[in-house]
Amino acid sequence: MKKIALIAILLAVGVAAGRAQESRQDISLSGTGIIEPFMASSTDVQVSANRAFGGLASYRFMMTPTSALEANYQMTYENSIHYVISNTNHYLVNTRTQEISGAFVKSFVYKNLNPFVEAGPAALIFLPIRNSGTTSLDVKQQTEVGGLYGAGFAYEISPSFDIRAEYRAWVVKVPTFADTQLTTNRWYNISNPVIGVAYHF
Repeated sequence: MKKIALIAILLAVGVAAGRAQESRQDISLSGTGIIEPFMASSTDVQVSANRAFGGLASYRFMMTPTSALEANYQMTYENSIHYVISNTNHYLVNTRTQEISGAFVKSFVYKNLNPFVEAGPAALIFLPIRNSGTTSLDVKQQTEVGGLYGAGFAYEISPSFDIRAEYRAWVVKVPTFADTQLTTNRWYNISNPVIGVAYHF
C-alpha cells in the first residue's frame, strides 16, 4: 500500500514538473514601421502620409501547441498625415498612433522555424500633436475600430527565446480627427512590418 502511495506521489510530482517546464505563454518586444497608403475619395479629399516608426508589446497564451490568443499594444513616434482638399487646400496633421488589439494566432511547427498567421479586432487611436507641423488647430483625438491580420515566422534560438518577424496590417477608416472637411468616407489598409524578440515562460 505504501509503495502504491509512493508511486502515485512520484507520478503527480512528475506531471507537475512536466507542466511547469511547458511554455504556454510568451511576451515579445518589437520594433515596427507603419506605411499608410495614398487614398483618394469621392469627397475631393486626398490623403497621404510619411512613414512612422514605433514599438510593439505583445502577450500570447497558448491554448494548444499550435494555437494561441494574443493581446497587443503599439505606439508610434510622430509622423505627418497630409490632406489635400479640392487640389487647393493643404492640411498637415502630425500624429502619434496607438494600437490596442487582440488576435487568434495559428502556428505551423517545422523544427526551429514556426510560421504563423493571425487575425482579430483592433482599435487605432490617432493622437494629433499640436506643434508647428500641424496646420489645423481644429483636429482632435480619434479612435477607429477595425481589423488586424498578419503572417510571419518565429525562429527559435533557445527554448526560452525566439526571433519573430511579421507582416501585419490594419483595416480602418481614414481618420478625420473630428474635422468634417477632412472626411473621405473610405477605408484603407495600413501596413505594419514588425521584427522583435519573444521570451517564453
